[in-house]
Parts: sequence; C-alpha cells; structure tokens
Amino acid sequence: MKKTFLLIALLTAGILSTSCGNRSQKASDDISAMADTSRNALDWEGTYYGILPCADCEGIETMITILYKETYVIKTKYLGKDEQVFESKGSFSWNELGNIITLEEYPGQEGGQKYLVGENQLFQLDQDGQRITGELAENYRLPKVTSEVLEETLKRFE
Repeated sequence: MKKTFLLIALLTAGILSTSCGNRSQKASDDISAMADTSRNALDWEGTYYGILPCADCEGIETMITILYKETYVIKTKYLGKDEQVFESKGSFSWNELGNIITLEEYPGQEGGQKYLVGENQLFQLDQDGQRITGELAENYRLPKVTSEVLEETLKRFE
C-alpha cells in the first residue's frame, strides 16, 4: 500500500511540474507577444510635416499621411527650385520589431524609404535603415500635424 501511495505521489508531482513548466513558458511567450511597439502602442495614423535637408535646394517640404490600412500619401516640394508638388501613393510595411515603416514604391528609392515611428513623429532613416546622426540629425524629424493646423498644411501643397 505504501509503495502504491508513493508511486501515485511521484506521478502526480511529475505531472504537476510538467504542466506548470508549460504554463510558465506560455506566459512568457504571451508577455513577449504583448510587448509595446510603435505599431501597437502609438497612435501613428495621421499626417506628418516638415522640411527635410536637400543637397541642391533650400529644403524639401514634405507631408506624409499614413493610414491604418497600411497605405501612405507623400507630397514633396523642392524649395527654392520649383513650386511643383510631387505626389506619390503606395503601401507601407512594418519591420519585425514594429518600430520602422518602409514606404514601398517610393520614387527614386530602391527598396523604399524607411522611417522610425516615434511618439507623434517620424524620423527619416538613411539608406541602411539607420538613424541619421550629426549636426543635421534633428532636421530629419517630421512631427505629426495636429488637427488644428492640418488644413493650413494641406493648403501649402495645393
């Protein structure tokens, strides 16, 4: 009788330790799946505006609208050169970490243009997908346009 009781106790302990281990692993997987990323934690849909540096003009006036259906519209104007507005539309994709978008079908940029998505701002990345550093780094930031100034910003590109 003691041997039967001991055998049942050992089997129960083994089953419990196995099931707890699986539960612990599942909980760990769930936590990492719920980790905050720009994609799931920020209100990134909207319009972003700024003047990006330009090698042969005063700057590139840029307005990007990104939508939850993973599409974008970008309008640019080369200041001091021409008043023509260039417009491009397409889809974008997120990187695996959920913090960088790539504007696909971006004119003149093989592989698309990449932006780091921050809290109410986009940071244009270099061709290798890295943050631009140095003196002009802050000039590669496009702040999100508030609804109060959106209409005024849109008029700049008519």
